[in-house]
Amino acid sequence: MQDERRLAVLRAIVEDYVSTQEPVGSKALVERHGLGVSPATVRNDMAALEEEGLITQPHTSAGRIPTDKGYRLFVDRLTTIKPMTTAERRAIATILDGAVDLDDVVQRSVRLLAQLTHQVAIVQYPSLSRSTVRHVELVLLTPTRLLVILILGSGRVEQRLVDLDVAVGDDDVAALRGRLAAAITGRTIPEAAIELAAAVPPPDVAGVHAAVADVLLEALSDHRSSERVAVGGAANLARFGDSFEVSVRPLLEALEEHVVLLKLLGEAQGGGMVTVRIGHEGPYQEFASTSVVSTGYGPGDAAIGNLGVVGPTRMDYPGTMAAVRAVARYVSRILDEA
Repeated sequence: MQDERRLAVLRAIVEDYVSTQEPVGSKALVERHGLGVSPATVRNDMAALEEEGLITQPHTSAGRIPTDKGYRLFVDRLTTIKPMTTAERRAIATILDGAVDLDDVVQRSVRLLAQLTHQVAIVQYPSLSRSTVRHVELVLLTPTRLLVILILGSGRVEQRLVDLDVAVGDDDVAALRGRLAAAITGRTIPEAAIELAAAVPPPDVAGVHAAVADVLLEALSDHRSSERVAVGGAANLARFGDSFEVSVRPLLEALEEHVVLLKLLGEAQGGGMVTVRIGHEGPYQEFASTSVVSTGYGPGDAAIGNLGVVGPTRMDYPGTMAAVRAVARYVSRILDEA
């Protein structure tokens, strides 16, 4: 019972500090949160929490603020992620449903995340090394010209023209389409490239197969190292300037490095799992005063990219986690329907 009460005190301190940006005292906690105990009992609980390193006193005679350890316990003990409001869900649908292609989806998502959370939003473009081949189509334009269409699980569509040395008919194209589809559909880009390179076609269509395979290999290799990110809401850092132990400038400079951002987001996690890294848990000292909330997105249960937000450790974790998860789910749905 005592542990549960102290956890309730910690939760109240986190919520009040995030809301007011001021150290929290025992009297304010009793007045605002109906803890059902006296201010003296709350003071004893706060002393115990401080001894455990979960809260700290920034200066003498001040209230208490959470430490990174305190935020971590608060996040770990969240039983549910705060649901999005109807207006927020409608805003997500309205903004993302209007996207015309993959680039537009990414750019709209990063703006939306920044607006919903008031933090710096980061969206990784789909990592095509983890993406799969969804469909391959061959369209006979003339007896010696084919249109090759490659659709990836990321939603990206590639089209290439192939000029042939010999004339082919509809039956030849249909047979070739079937062989290619069987070889690469559902495979990741690296796997599909290996299958194409190793395929041995029948002698009568070997030349046509080689020409089409070369074009497909070129389309696949164009994207093997595509590791880009979009960033939005960097100006939000200025709003929290006094929340960071370091200058905002190093943070802004670090946000310009895509390699840094990719590492900051971490490995894409499927299954809707939201990851929260608080303060020194992150990989970079420049971000020691920040928290990163991220999750993977992709069609089905596959995670082909990450998205998330960076902000001060004093953030609304339940609301931020809800926004990150909701946007990721919506982007995943768009890619699944592409």
